[in-house]
Amino acid sequence: MAEETLAKPFADVSGAAVDITPLVWIITIAITIAFFVFEFYAHVRKPHEPSIGESARWSAFYIALALLFGVGIGLVSGWDYGGEYFAGYLTEKALSVDNLFVFLLVMTAFAVPKMYQQKVLMIGIVIALVMRGAFIAVGAALIANFSWVFYLFGALLLVLAYRQAFADHGGDPTDNRLMRFARRHLPLSDEYDGDRLFTVRGGRRLVTPMLLTIIAIGFVDLVFAVDSIPAIYGLTEEAYIVFTANAFALMGLRQLYFLIGGLLERMVYLGQGLAVILAFIGVKLLIHALHVNELPFINGGEPVKWLPEIPIWFSLLFIAATITVATVASLAKTRRDRARALERTQR
Repeated sequence: MAEETLAKPFADVSGAAVDITPLVWIITIAITIAFFVFEFYAHVRKPHEPSIGESARWSAFYIALALLFGVGIGLVSGWDYGGEYFAGYLTEKALSVDNLFVFLLVMTAFAVPKMYQQKVLMIGIVIALVMRGAFIAVGAALIANFSWVFYLFGALLLVLAYRQAFADHGGDPTDNRLMRFARRHLPLSDEYDGDRLFTVRGGRRLVTPMLLTIIAIGFVDLVFAVDSIPAIYGLTEEAYIVFTANAFALMGLRQLYFLIGGLLERMVYLGQGLAVILAFIGVKLLIHALHVNELPFINGGEPVKWLPEIPIWFSLLFIAATITVATVASLAKTRRDRARALERTQR
């Protein structure tokens, strides 16, 4: 059943079905892996801190590639699906930027040298893609077999929206049960040994802070996968769109980290903007759940048809507008705060 769901057909503009066959899935996954292998050998294998120019060029390349892919979906399968892809891509990209902020906190806490941060980011992004891929398959199977899962996803997103709105990004993401367990049970070295995960000191094999950093980032990836997959399933039920939107959102994330590293700390309202988006998608999911309702204790097990479905074009505009408002408001606030601080120092 999961394979049937993953191969769910698109409808093209003429109304014909276009199957996402296992071969298409294999080619898509192979190309995705090839991009990450290229990233490793072309940029990450030799430790260095990327320049702004290098980061800007590759960020623009991956964003352009993602946009072209979305246009291709629209032309081949219809603009309803194209709109779903773009809405999903925007949402996942925004969540990925929030993910980058926590990555920054983790690497600052572990004092990872800048020349080795590329490797940590690359491993973290690959872990994120693997985890999201697993959640996509599980989500597709659940949706195919249990219509009530939309209620679960919708409620989960409302809870996550509340937590996101009041999240304390200033907290220490390296101080949790997993990290405390690792510190207690692993033989640790206090010093880095290049970008190695293990080192030998006094004849003992020790774990370097690099491995602890990767463990912490893996845990962060798990938390963000729980946020992102229900969110995008609120915009599309097509597993192929869910996967490709996530893959393109993660591609170029390493370069984006170095490009907007200083800007991340100025995005003070990003969390609130994401909370609004998650809450909006949560409500959209609950409305859809009522439209396909089969639970006997809700409306006698019959669908609730009088509620209006939220069209994908409205979702796309709402998500884009929310991200824009959050970004502009964040930059305006930090600019005002800096101006006030400068005035105080000049008095």
